[in-house]
Amino acid sequence: MDELCKITFKEKGKEEMKYYLIMKTPVGELTLFASDTGVASLLWENFDTKKIIKRYNSEMVEHDILLQAKSELKKYFAGNLKNFKIPLDLEGTPFQLKVWQELKKIPYGKTMSYKELATKVGNPNASRAVGGANGKNPVGVIIPCHRVIGASGKLTGFAGGVVVKSKLLKIEKKYITLSNDSRESE
Repeated sequence: MDELCKITFKEKGKEEMKYYLIMKTPVGELTLFASDTGVASLLWENFDTKKIIKRYNSEMVEHDILLQAKSELKKYFAGNLKNFKIPLDLEGTPFQLKVWQELKKIPYGKTMSYKELATKVGNPNASRAVGGANGKNPVGVIIPCHRVIGASGKLTGFAGGVVVKSKLLKIEKKYITLSNDSRESE
């Protein structure tokens, strides 16, 4: 059963209301946090979000942005959504935001090396910086950082773990193959 709640964070002397959704997916349990503006983060099962949430009071609520995110994620995992439309509420440096925008352009089911991505953001020698920005992507899957691989073709670090990265790429490859097969039979 998915859990959709409102939570009030009290940090650094200020109070901030956020909403969260915990949902089960083919790659494990995901926790999404959102503001009234958009999805701010997606945390993987290997991150102990329940421990964080327990420190604050929460209440069950409906939240349109998280309901849209849940719907889009379900469609993505079923192979029926290639590009997310959900509004985002991202915080990052100008360089990180530029890298994240470029990540959105990597086609569904395709991969790109860190060097190729560095070239796309205008600095072919910035592979490490691009890797750092990629690793700070707060909304994996929605912004498809799993599509970035090492120059050798090997799967490299991923916040959800390399096994999850592999599963995401296999899901995309499966649905590309299925859609190509259905076109060939028409």
